[in-house]
Amino acid sequence: MKIEIRLHQSQYELEQAAALMTGSEPWITLKRNYQAAIATLTDPINEVYIILADRQPAGFAILKMKGFLTGYIQTIAVEEKFRGSGVGSAAIALLEERIFRACPNVFLCVSSFNTRAQQLYQKLGYQKVGILTDYIEKGYDEWLMRKTRSSINDFKG
Repeated sequence: MKIEIRLHQSQYELEQAAALMTGSEPWITLKRNYQAAIATLTDPINEVYIILADRQPAGFAILKMKGFLTGYIQTIAVEEKFRGSGVGSAAIALLEERIFRACPNVFLCVSSFNTRAQQLYQKLGYQKVGILTDYIEKGYDEWLMRKTRSSINDFKG
């Protein structure tokens, strides 16, 4: 299966991404509604990528490449029918390529109850570097994870 990522190209793609986000975990438990998803997806500071598997829409990702946590994968979501097939891992690898050209670190957060994603991120070389208690929804923590190539001062992008 050929996996690609590209910047979103239409409002329709953003609407599909919002529907995927609000209709699946962890966003159901975190009470993300459609309006909040659209607001995040249309925030001009975010880079929204569409994940394609054999040219079919398979998910999306949101990157933050400005601000305190430059290189932050804010969201990654894969359609149910593609989960467990390697699409998510391949998409993360492509996102990492984009990020590592600009900075030495990739950050992401994963919900404390999302054990499947935690295992994937650890397998891909991410380390837990912090816990954000009750960050999105009371009773659930977010784990801040990082994959690094060097310190910021040693980075030679």
